[in-house]
Amino acid sequence: MISSGPYGANVRVKRPPKVALLVETSNAYARGLLRGIVSYIREHRQWSLYLSEHNRGDRPPAWLAHWNGHGIIARVENPAIAEALPPLTLPVVDVSAARLLPALPWFETDDSAIARLAFEHLLERGFTHFAYAGDDRFNWSKWRCEHFQNSVRAAGRDCSVYRPTRGFSVDDEKQIDDLANWIRDLPKPVGVMACYDLRGQQVLDACRRIGLAVPDEVAVIGVDNDDLLCELSDPPLSSVTPNTHRTGYEAARLVDEMMSGKKVEGQAHLIPHLGIATRQSTDVLAIHDRNVARAIHFIRQHACDGINVRDVLKAVPHSRRLLEGNFKKLIGRTPHEEILRVKLNRVKQLLMDTDLSLEEIAARAGFPHVEYLSVVFRREVGMPPSKFRTLHRP
Repeated sequence: MISSGPYGANVRVKRPPKVALLVETSNAYARGLLRGIVSYIREHRQWSLYLSEHNRGDRPPAWLAHWNGHGIIARVENPAIAEALPPLTLPVVDVSAARLLPALPWFETDDSAIARLAFEHLLERGFTHFAYAGDDRFNWSKWRCEHFQNSVRAAGRDCSVYRPTRGFSVDDEKQIDDLANWIRDLPKPVGVMACYDLRGQQVLDACRRIGLAVPDEVAVIGVDNDDLLCELSDPPLSSVTPNTHRTGYEAARLVDEMMSGKKVEGQAHLIPHLGIATRQSTDVLAIHDRNVARAIHFIRQHACDGINVRDVLKAVPHSRRLLEGNFKKLIGRTPHEEILRVKLNRVKQLLMDTDLSLEEIAARAGFPHVEYLSVVFRREVGMPPSKFRTLHRP
């Protein structure tokens, strides 16, 4: 087997290849990457893996300087790791957004899509005030902030951004007070996107510290869907779920191809998210129009039962013209469009999370037949259901 490094050097290697995983084991995102890498190995050929338990920001392991291997998958999160990699004439794939080595191919979650989904989630709940709590140490946080602000502004709204009053260490309790002072001055009710789940937990702690009701006054959504962290939050934290499994899987696939001789450029590979795990921190409708709120609640409970707008009007007696006008004004969609949106979200979830046939999915999502589902899905999503399933699963 021939291995080609990032600079084109060819080296003859033996099976199984030795691959170093410079990926931290201290957070859910990185562990998801590792699971994806393991899945690839199990489906293809065995690798001899080198993995040291470490945290984000740790220096590279001492053995790396003298390591005689064939490929590396690395979270190049700090200059020390970046400096350790260039002398190695090996295939290397980066799974960090830091972009400290632009010549390397890299895999990252699609931060634009993540931020847009978080905004839409808060907008659907009727919020008109928005804020972003980030962490400027990380590029992905800055990108998510920019994309979230763009989505908010495109809807004609303003977005407040948390700017720490000074530098805080990772576990500094005083940062909770700093967040609390920022949140206290925000217009209420407000929907807050946190750059990742740890920051989301801190925002919730800050709200509790100053007596703000979550989610009625402040709704909070994080990113990563770290089950343990989200469930330990008070109240439990809603979170966007990145497809870390597929990210790790695709990174492993590429480094395997590089070890077999493929030459690649330092381009970005952005992986779509898996949707939102909704928990109590955003389980609210911040809509003052009682009829619209009741109608939305009814639709979200029964859309997949095959209801139509007439059923909504039976549950919430109202003038159809007035209800549709208020819907359009408050959430930007008609009742019919909201029914369709909920049904399509159910279809997406079933495509990603199950092996059900399209016929079974159509029945569970309230579509009368699979042909109609296929036409609507292609029109609204821009691709057939089969392609969506392929793209969102390894």
